[in-house]
Amino acid sequence: MRKNARFLSIAALGAAGALVLGACGSDDNGGSTNGGSDEGGNGNGENKEISISIHSGWDEGIAVSYLWKAALEENGYEVTMGDPAEAGPNYTALAGGEYDLNFDMWLPITHEAYLEEYGDDLEMLGVWYDDAVLTIAVNEDAPITSLDELADHADEFGNRIEGIEPGAGLTDITKNVAIPEYGLEDMEFVESSTPAMLGALTGATDNGENIVVTLWRPHWAYDAFPIRDLEDPKGAMGEAEEINIVGRIGFTEDHPEVAEAIENFELTDDQLFSLENVMFNQDDGEDPEGSVQTWLEEEENKEFFDSMLG
Repeated sequence: MRKNARFLSIAALGAAGALVLGACGSDDNGGSTNGGSDEGGNGNGENKEISISIHSGWDEGIAVSYLWKAALEENGYEVTMGDPAEAGPNYTALAGGEYDLNFDMWLPITHEAYLEEYGDDLEMLGVWYDDAVLTIAVNEDAPITSLDELADHADEFGNRIEGIEPGAGLTDITKNVAIPEYGLEDMEFVESSTPAMLGALTGATDNGENIVVTLWRPHWAYDAFPIRDLEDPKGAMGEAEEINIVGRIGFTEDHPEVAEAIENFELTDDQLFSLENVMFNQDDGEDPEGSVQTWLEEEENKEFFDSMLG
């Protein structure tokens, strides 16, 4: 199920100013480890090949990786996308120079162990999203706005909280922290699957009913459904994390213009959720490159894309 790997990890571990991507200077180091010196270059010695590793099942990382693939190829780069893999093998390969970039390192909690193990062999290139959180959400017109109101209004939600996979970290935190913290023990907490939770959300939305679901940001559901997070005054669901872009050692020296673009790159909730919605809801994740092109058909998205390139 999409995202289950992420929450298992959580449970286990507790535009750019003068940017011109297409006209780069020479590279005395011969480019990235996967490209060689002039091979694949632009004639002035700079390597024009970039490879990107992808965590399997992490929708936001897949979406932003393919967005950058489109941006780089627009400027003459040859981009190789790695086969989706678990985070551990990806960081091992990145630290070993087999890949150039990864767009989905969650810190300070989820991927802390990988940073500790491989940090000396990685370059931290930038933070592109800073509100990655576990949440409990309700329909937008629900009668409450905070988790500390839910117990008193449980009947209006059918005394039910729709959850995801039993082994997910989100499920563990909801069951063992949020529910006792807010006195929700009398509500039925349904541990099922992410698709089942989204199916229940679809049904409630179609029928105009109140619903409580466990969710996380970023997720395309925030673009597809009229929902909002309940406030968490006791901090039961944990603090927000940042999503970092990380590269192999030497990436900035080999690709200074790309590194500068990455340092200045960020996505808003609306941009990210809408991109994920097209890619994983409308297109079911089957054509990520085509999904990016569909997303770019919206004028405001194309303007943002152009500002990425400088």
